[in-house]
Amino acid sequence: MLPIIVKIFIGAIAAEHLYILWFEMFDWENRGKKIFKGKFTDEMFKATKGLAANQGLYNGFLAAGLIWSLLISNAEWQHNVAVFFLLCVAIAGIYGAATASRKIFVVQALPALITLVLVSLL
Repeated sequence: MLPIIVKIFIGAIAAEHLYILWFEMFDWENRGKKIFKGKFTDEMFKATKGLAANQGLYNGFLAAGLIWSLLISNAEWQHNVAVFFLLCVAIAGIYGAATASRKIFVVQALPALITLVLVSLL
């Protein structure tokens, strides 16, 4: 089983992705503007609302996978599922940092990479 500190990290990353789901799917034109201030024009937020909602849905799937990993009772499967979804988050964060905002690396990829290191030390 994963140690409690690793479960806390995974839970925090899952919560972050639920937050991302919320603002990308339901508050893109308000919260999205604050988060990506200066990156896009106001018109872009309206025009990309559907695209952002789709991204939000994918972030929800990442959160669901991480939450699922916390509910698995078999230690080997719990480890494997956690590693898979943490890798997905890290890759998405690295890609987002390269294509949208470097801040995404710190906010999304770095926590996943740190947690992957913790999981690999088990």
